[in-house]
Amino acid sequence: MMFAKSKPKQSDPRKTFEVVAETVPVDVIELDEPAHRVSMRYIELKVRLHQRLLDAINLSVIDKMPLEQFRHEVGDVVRELLLEEKTALNSSEQTRLVNDILDEVLGLGPLEPLLKDTTITDILVNTSRLVFVERFGRLQLTAVRFKDDRHLLRIINKIVAAVGRRVDESQPMVDARLADGSRVNAIIPPLAVDGPLLSIRKFAAERINMAKLVELGTVPKECALLLEAIVKARRNVLISGGTGSGKTTMLNAMSAFIDGEHRIVTIEDAAELQLQQLHVARMETRPPNIEGKGEVTQRHLVKNALRMRPDRIIVGEVRAGEAFDMLQAMNTGHEGSMTTIHANSCRDAISRLEQMIGMAGMDVPAKSMRAQISSAINVVLQLERMSDGRRRLVSLSEITGMEADVIQMQEIFRFERLGTEADGRINGRHVASGIRPKFMREFETRGIRVPADLFDPNRTIV
Repeated sequence: MMFAKSKPKQSDPRKTFEVVAETVPVDVIELDEPAHRVSMRYIELKVRLHQRLLDAINLSVIDKMPLEQFRHEVGDVVRELLLEEKTALNSSEQTRLVNDILDEVLGLGPLEPLLKDTTITDILVNTSRLVFVERFGRLQLTAVRFKDDRHLLRIINKIVAAVGRRVDESQPMVDARLADGSRVNAIIPPLAVDGPLLSIRKFAAERINMAKLVELGTVPKECALLLEAIVKARRNVLISGGTGSGKTTMLNAMSAFIDGEHRIVTIEDAAELQLQQLHVARMETRPPNIEGKGEVTQRHLVKNALRMRPDRIIVGEVRAGEAFDMLQAMNTGHEGSMTTIHANSCRDAISRLEQMIGMAGMDVPAKSMRAQISSAINVVLQLERMSDGRRRLVSLSEITGMEADVIQMQEIFRFERLGTEADGRINGRHVASGIRPKFMREFETRGIRVPADLFDPNRTIV
């Protein structure tokens, strides 16, 4: 039996929802696409029916039952519950309600409405009782709740199983992805003290290109022209920034400028890059199995990529010893390669690369290490998510070589902060340093043109 014979528990979920709704803005939860916004009355009804349905449903047989049979049985039960609710809905409204509840049960449960909301960029689940979202760079508490921690664990297991991973007491942390490429991280007890924790970094349904970044104010138009020229001139790029600063988005946007005839090999912990080219070979790491064997790291994949005749190698993010192999690839003819790194400034990004090379387990002298970095990396970009929630390119720097034991860098563009409005919005502008970068010579030899006054410090950058 899919449904229990006894009636669902007569708890009052309406009261719980109303208490939450009093402390949360109405627009925090978006149950459908913005063009089909539903009333709060419908939302309350759907939450009540879903909670009562979960009390009655036998979750263990869902995957074994044909979808049409499940849809039919859910429809019958929902109609019975509607009679108890004394709510009058026409046939089309009932069908819509059943479909929404099916999304809850067959999809990712209470997360489905948030995943459908195109204005949400992050979903942060702090146990079954608290769910936060990020909208336009600001965190908001939602009225979304899970039935209990077991319900949340079921959703987490459903996500990780879809990509061949697992999460349990022996391996309580996991990175995974959704079907659309959205990044997922989960951590469960005993490491998570109060209950399971789930973080989802959503991928926009509309792929963000460089034009969109210009429109959003992340990158000024002049810098976008320069970034396009950098990619076409096959300069090696390191994209730096903090968590949620838009590194992967920038990497995706810049990758659109890669020549379609080039063979591109991508390497990631969880595949999320969305390259537009046809000739792309995607690889993803693999965690160890239950016996602790079979792990495939990014370093293994970078080494293997060198045997795949790549024109360019793109590593989603360097975190450890693979940084050494990535630099080797950049220094051995794989020009135009790109990667990202967590760091607070362009200079810090270089220091972190040095530390990661040390993680490779090789005794490399500091001077030799820095020489490798200075010859491999040409351009370093620094991104930042500011206090107003907007992401901006705050620095574009060029590595010019070595002087004694120090890597030399020169800043080409930077974001100059001018002040903060009463509503928290940051005022600022991008300015040129006035330095003409050395890679301009490479542009000229490749026939790539950029505006002659692009680096004029007195020029207004928009």
